[in-house]
Amino acid sequence: MAPAPRASILHHPSSILVPPSTLNPPMFRFAPYIFKTLWGHRARTLLTVSGSAVALFVFCFVGAVQEGMRRLTTGRDAERTLIVFQENRVCPTSSRLPEDYARTIGEIPGVRDVLPVQVWTNNCRASLDIVVFNGAPPAKLRESRDLQLVSGDWPAFENGRDAALVGRSVAQRRRLERGDQFSIGDISVQVAGVFSSSVPAEENLIYTNLEFLQYTRGLNAAGLVTQHEVRLDEDAEPDAVARAIDVELRAGPVATVTRRKGAFQAGTLADLVDLIGFAHWLGYACVALVLSLVATTTVMSVQDRIREHAVLKTLGLRPARVFRLVIAESALTCAAGGIVGTAAALAVLGWSGLAVGAEGVTVAFRPSVALAGLGTVVSLGTGLVAGVLPAWQAARTEIVPALREG
Repeated sequence: MAPAPRASILHHPSSILVPPSTLNPPMFRFAPYIFKTLWGHRARTLLTVSGSAVALFVFCFVGAVQEGMRRLTTGRDAERTLIVFQENRVCPTSSRLPEDYARTIGEIPGVRDVLPVQVWTNNCRASLDIVVFNGAPPAKLRESRDLQLVSGDWPAFENGRDAALVGRSVAQRRRLERGDQFSIGDISVQVAGVFSSSVPAEENLIYTNLEFLQYTRGLNAAGLVTQHEVRLDEDAEPDAVARAIDVELRAGPVATVTRRKGAFQAGTLADLVDLIGFAHWLGYACVALVLSLVATTTVMSVQDRIREHAVLKTLGLRPARVFRLVIAESALTCAAGGIVGTAAALAVLGWSGLAVGAEGVTVAFRPSVALAGLGTVVSLGTGLVAGVLPAWQAARTEIVPALREG
């Protein structure tokens, strides 16, 4: 009867080498081993992290552009506000509507308020440094826009003929502060204040008094505006009101076309929409690049450590645990690069105040919590996927051939 325990020991040599309670400790107990492994090949690890960081940096920039376009063309303001524009006109400088159209529009059922706006821009083509002036009656502007003054005050803006409120992004790019004189083209204004807004695109605008733009030398827009912004009653149907406005103004001196604000801005930025749609694929290409980079690096790491994985199995680690160790290394490397790249992208987006615009409409690139979360999740998910094949290879390593090879 005595030989039975001996046979058991021969069949389970790991029970001699390692106490049963330590055969499969919790995964976090292997953290020092994982970090030591990565640090042991620090040149390769740093190259992988830096490559992932660059790819996620580009991915976040692309995401910021797409997010800016979504904010511009969707949401309550985009759906519940109408833009009345001159028919068959493109650039704001070519649209010239009578200012007194506001009175006629205000009498149409479903219309709550009308804001006449004179638009001037230094460039109707796509540009990364577009400057857009919006002239509007100060009292109506204050009611219809969610503007928080970072510096300056409303009375100074309302009482100064050439006073202007400058969006925070424009102020950052042009290094403008309260009291500065700013000139571009035929426009010269005194900065009465700098504002921020809950609508990022607003921070790329400069607001002036309507009469200032109408009577500025060279614009010749006395009694005229570029467009009328129409705010609707809660129960009004936007498309029905838009049709009613165009029918009512058809007998006037200038024919109009009225659309929801989101549709108007999407149509104005039609060329940029196609470009941003193409950039969507660039984001996917960045993810594929990270996937390929991390997978290649992890495969190289596994091949360099075939004997080490065999020893781990000899000590009692199961293949599933070896699989998870390799997956953890891959995910950690990719996540580190993703966090660095995402943080750098958010910092640059927040500091630069970048925006791209065309025909007086701008798309703001802004950092956001959603963008930070997306970058982190994408990097972590890519690391997990990239590690599957190398981890499967390490888990299937046979002990004896691996030790002989080592």
